[in-house]
Amino acid sequence: MKKFKKVLLGVMACGVLLSGSDVYLSDNTKVPNLKMKDTGLSFKEIEGYQNYQIVASHFRKDKNEIRYILANPVAYNAIRAEKSEMPQGSKIVKIGWNVNDMGSFPAALEANKIERVEYMIKDKTKHTESDGWGYARFVKKDGQYKAWGGDPKSCVSCHAVVKSNDAVFTKFQRMF
Repeated sequence: MKKFKKVLLGVMACGVLLSGSDVYLSDNTKVPNLKMKDTGLSFKEIEGYQNYQIVASHFRKDKNEIRYILANPVAYNAIRAEKSEMPQGSKIVKIGWNVNDMGSFPAALEANKIERVEYMIKDKTKHTESDGWGYARFVKKDGQYKAWGGDPKSCVSCHAVVKSNDAVFTKFQRMF
């Protein structure tokens, strides 16, 4: 298991360093015009996320996904400075990829297909019921994105375990 984690971390680090446009939607500019039914948050809210910076990568064992975590400049600066509260206008995007064994290096895993794009946005005036955060999830099925049909309250309850970090799981991963 220890060897697996080292290989996985190596693959994730390479992905972060070499990610370029591969992390983003295929045309690298447009996002679908989709909205979450309960929150009204739109995929368009993160239009231009291609220019956000990668702050971390995570591996979700329960989903078998590598997730790249990107932040807009407001959130990036706060995460990097290890602020205990994220400023108004912070946007954090999570891109979840399923993984395959890497054909050219069988001891490693590699990102395969995007499964989901999720984001959280800090707006204390609009999202008063969830400590100022709005949550959105867009899943990819059969090559098309669709707004997630689940209850966004599950996002709030999950993120409540890191309330002391303003509901943010991500810590800045320094390269050196």
